[in-house]
Amino acid sequence: MSRFTQETIYFAAGCFWGAQLYFDQFESVKTQVGYANGPTENPAYQDVCANSGHAETVKVMYYSEIIAVSYLIDRFFDVIDPLSVNKQGGDIGVQYRTGIYYTTEYQKECAEKKFAELEAKLGKKLAVELKPIENFYPAEEYHQDYLRKNPGGYCHIPRSKMGQPE
Repeated sequence: MSRFTQETIYFAAGCFWGAQLYFDQFESVKTQVGYANGPTENPAYQDVCANSGHAETVKVMYYSEIIAVSYLIDRFFDVIDPLSVNKQGGDIGVQYRTGIYYTTEYQKECAEKKFAELEAKLGKKLAVELKPIENFYPAEEYHQDYLRKNPGGYCHIPRSKMGQPE
């Protein structure tokens, strides 16, 4: 795959366990979970749970010649409630806010187009952040691929959306 261009975008979709498994199912995508766009360096999970200001986020690395960023953005909106503030499913707190953290102007433009489309359809402003990635710190190893290691773990994303039985 070295002849292709790898790009990176970050999605905060509530709890990062299910979001990671969800995005991993798409062709050419590699993921890592971590903490993004918070005010301090290298937070630990306990800091994030204590309102450090970071969002649980999935770093999505993909080959743009194989999968379009607009497709990934559409899939992101398939698994979140875009009107919910600091809450997805049973997870509540600032670390569960939703956001798209872009690395290129093209990603920003694609996201802005989707935001405009959804806001017109819903008649409301989305509660999803759209901003450049400011920082990203990988989560502890036990959080990486958590639902693969712990298939019975909780997730607000339905298993059927992850290509798995309920």
